[in-house]
Amino acid sequence: MQNPLNFFRSVKQELYKITWPTNKEALMGSVMVIVMAVIASLFFLLLDQIFKMGLNFLIGA
Repeated sequence: MQNPLNFFRSVKQELYKITWPTNKEALMGSVMVIVMAVIASLFFLLLDQIFKMGLNFLIGA
């Protein structure tokens, strides 16, 4: 078990090694997540409609 003071010193050293994303990188990442979420939702909407039409055809409604 190491000394708590040494532990916090090593944590501080590791924090300095982090490379944070720039504003542009963070914005582009957010936009990509939103775009992919919209694409996925449209895909599943289309798939759901196809299954709905197929089921309606099978049961004759």
